[in-house]
Amino acid sequence: MRKRACVIITILVTLTMSVLISGVALAQDPVLTVGLLLPGPKNDAGYNQSFYDAALEVQENIPGVRFIVAEYVTDAEAENVMETMIRQGAKLILPCGFALQYPAVAVAARHPDVAFMHPGGWEIRHNFGTFFGTTQLHYYIMGVAAGLMTETNKIGFVAGMPLGFTLGNVNGFHLGARSVNPDVTTHLMYTFSWGDTTKEAAAAQALLDQGCDVISMHLDSPIAVIQTVEAAGAYTIGFMSLGAQKYAPEGWVTGLGLTWGDYWTKNVQAVIDGTWEPSFTRGGLAEGLLEIAPFGDAVPEEVREAVLAVADDFKAGLIDPFKGPIRDQKGVVRIAEGEIWGNEKMGDFDWLVEGIVGEPQ
Repeated sequence: MRKRACVIITILVTLTMSVLISGVALAQDPVLTVGLLLPGPKNDAGYNQSFYDAALEVQENIPGVRFIVAEYVTDAEAENVMETMIRQGAKLILPCGFALQYPAVAVAARHPDVAFMHPGGWEIRHNFGTFFGTTQLHYYIMGVAAGLMTETNKIGFVAGMPLGFTLGNVNGFHLGARSVNPDVTTHLMYTFSWGDTTKEAAAAQALLDQGCDVISMHLDSPIAVIQTVEAAGAYTIGFMSLGAQKYAPEGWVTGLGLTWGDYWTKNVQAVIDGTWEPSFTRGGLAEGLLEIAPFGDAVPEEVREAVLAVADDFKAGLIDPFKGPIRDQKGVVRIAEGEIWGNEKMGDFDWLVEGIVGEPQ
């Protein structure tokens, strides 16, 4: 499998050099060449597709931008891939994988005239910035949808790795569900991998067997979970790409989509203009980095209205999901009364909110 992945990378880096992503040949030199590294496939209906779709949007917004795209890039291969992109003219590099941050920092140090933007990282350099969506806060909205749609009062969550940000998504999901349904319990299962479809399907089935009738996830690709849930006649709430809905024609509720197109367009134009500066950017619905997916046909109108009302309150700054008092699974107060955990704390979770069934690590 690793040998095959490397071949794919080589072909993409070599061939995409002379064509647009759409396949239309460039009639003249590009106004900017951008290198896009993905840890998985561009059509995964999840994490990777959210970035690839953003690249397509940039090309629609700014004619003449060329993207060099490499899929299935590991941290061990990343530096060589980025160096190849830079030799082919890239002046902006988007290393869109959690493990690609430090390889990108190393390459950025060798190429001070190239801009780098990493999703979800924390390192800042004169030519290296970071961005991501405030998903932990906004997963509260998805929890509201789950809490209103469940008939068993058991909802499920399939997570890849027990990282702080992942636990934050689960906690936000559960708190949103509890806000409209105090009897709900959230059942959590890990796959300990971001991309193992066998484990993902098995975890989803285990949650279904426990009685969960609404299931969400934090994985690179949601397809295996969605298809397992759909086959069982239960409901799905998606995450990452808005393109996941097609895999649940009957049981789709809604989803939280990562929408980078406008943000990337702004930054690409700044690189072209010579005004780009690195930043530590986090945003949600109000900033255009997140979007609520369309509702499925099975969702009643009153549920749609309730979910959208909560989303509007988020945009207006009226909701603080992690406002104390909030207790963990053992009844210990983790967020004191009156205290608020904002975005700066979303990576600090090593505990789960009371009412969640599962282990924090």
